[in-house]
Amino acid sequence: MNKASKDIREVFSKVDVFIELLDGRIPSSSANPMLARLRGDKPCLRVMAKIDLSDPKLNGIWQGFYESRPGVRVLPADLRNNRSVAQVPGLCRKLFVANGGSRERITAMVMGIPNAGKSTLINRLAGRVVAKTGDQPAVTRRQQFVEIQPGFVLLDTPGLMWPDVENRNAGYRLAVTGAIRDTAITHVEIVLFAIGYLRENYPSNLIERYKLEGVETSEQEILTEIGRRRGCLNKGGRVDLDRAAKVVISDIRGGRLGRITWETPQMIEAEMIEVARMREEKARKKAERKENWKRGRS
Repeated sequence: MNKASKDIREVFSKVDVFIELLDGRIPSSSANPMLARLRGDKPCLRVMAKIDLSDPKLNGIWQGFYESRPGVRVLPADLRNNRSVAQVPGLCRKLFVANGGSRERITAMVMGIPNAGKSTLINRLAGRVVAKTGDQPAVTRRQQFVEIQPGFVLLDTPGLMWPDVENRNAGYRLAVTGAIRDTAITHVEIVLFAIGYLRENYPSNLIERYKLEGVETSEQEILTEIGRRRGCLNKGGRVDLDRAAKVVISDIRGGRLGRITWETPQMIEAEMIEVARMREEKARKKAERKENWKRGRS
């Protein structure tokens, strides 16, 4: 990821507009804060992909939240829909002109975390396979320029995942949706987090999908009941929680629990206050250790 960010800085002067792919299910957790720093004040089109899997009521809320910022437009998009994707060149040019640009030929850099859909977007716009796609993160490994139409060039980049996800909840949401490889967090941990959120915000989705009588019990008890109902049993008849968790993960990522958005702007704002508090505490402890070290040497 360090190499990818270095490569982006090297071609930064050639870029007129940035296109950031976001996962519509996690519009904030899938936005890499490093990308905002890299693009500076250059205009940005944020494509909220996978809206066929996200909550329609929250798509508009997130669009308004991001478009309140200068130089930013949002395109909610199903990347399988050519009409939706076809709006990208026109929106990029409008952003470029609104930012004072006047050249006929513009270059747009496509950015985003791994598995966000960058290669799918480029292939749709190009009308042919010019970028590798896959269900696992980190498929694109190098930059490539692709001329989409006369006067409009896309620059594909490797997916950028920041090295330290400070917001623990954001890390879980990335894992739930598949942006982080399943080896990073156990399946059971991922699903217990997911069930906790679903129980509070989408209880009927859980009940209907798994024919549960209710969701008033603990996350682990709910997962155990799902495993029992889906036949995820060991030889002794005990529920295999890992197998049950894989079932739930597959259902979530396949949209079989319905259209779900895993965060709201208000939720993220509250979490970032906590992250700021943790940063301050970490800095304070670091300063104390440094001071104690100095005293020990004197």
